[in-house]
Amino acid sequence: MPGVFTVERHVRGKWACAQCQSLTQAPVAAHIIDKGIPTTGLLAQVLVAKYLDHQPLYRQENIFGRAGLTIPRSTLAQWVGTCGARLQPLVDALKTEVLGHRVMHSDETPVVMLKPGNGKTHRAYLWAYAPGAFEDMKAVVYDFCESRAGEHVRAFLGEWRGSLICDDYAGYKASFSQGVTEAGCMAHARRKFFDLHVAGNSAMAKALDYSLKRWSALTRFVDKPQLPPDNNWIENQIRPVALGRSNWLFAGSLRAGQRAAAVMSLIQSTRMNGHDPYAYLKDVLTRLPTQKASRINELLPHRWKPGASWFSAMTASCGQYGFTACIPWTAP
Repeated sequence: MPGVFTVERHVRGKWACAQCQSLTQAPVAAHIIDKGIPTTGLLAQVLVAKYLDHQPLYRQENIFGRAGLTIPRSTLAQWVGTCGARLQPLVDALKTEVLGHRVMHSDETPVVMLKPGNGKTHRAYLWAYAPGAFEDMKAVVYDFCESRAGEHVRAFLGEWRGSLICDDYAGYKASFSQGVTEAGCMAHARRKFFDLHVAGNSAMAKALDYSLKRWSALTRFVDKPQLPPDNNWIENQIRPVALGRSNWLFAGSLRAGQRAAAVMSLIQSTRMNGHDPYAYLKDVLTRLPTQKASRINELLPHRWKPGASWFSAMTASCGQYGFTACIPWTAP
């Protein structure tokens, strides 16, 4: 429970057979971290605090410490990394469904990444992809990459051929020559004129030239009603990353950035569908270890329906498997 720490005590019954001299005990329930101590509620709280409320792990360590609960940030980091890896199949399934739409938005934002070995940092990029603003599916998939090179766009899109709404960054151009249809962003074109107005309306020809050179892409929405006129939809989905990076400063490695992107994809997609990210992650982390791979799509944010938690299942069947009890946390 957010703000309240309790200890879950799991009591598993044992049965002895006098005839065959065997001992049987109720099995340990499957957990997202095998034999791990943290409950799914605590894991969900750490993930939401880090990736939604922008609280770095060292701050969370201090917050937990004030409540009398000592959790080193190294342990928190291991939990976050494990959860990111366990949630990756969900993000892969989400990506597949996003690429099933013929209209998509794309944008990117810089994120500082720590280079291995020398302790220095360099500029990496987090790319965001979402179905068109007029599509029924509300979701976003983040892709953490080492650079802003256009090859990362092509790798993400793969064989996808549809209308991509984006800005005029050169990294997208190669995709447009391979069958992807460019749809320009009117908001970017408007900003050129707005900036000139604020600065006194000099270099008007440059602003006109920006729009005229891209006129075909900028007006594509006129003939295709499924295309939004601007790319503001994806820019709104990438804004939480821009807000958070001022707090967590940098990604520790490429793998850490990719796992962070996976968690952020699910959290932001959950918000887009009107769900509470904490409730979603707590439920999904509880159900994921026993969820059949063929039914993984049921746990995607736009399809998610709250299910019975492990606690509820154990409580309902306590006569067969033992019982679970929550006792107040007492600081040592």
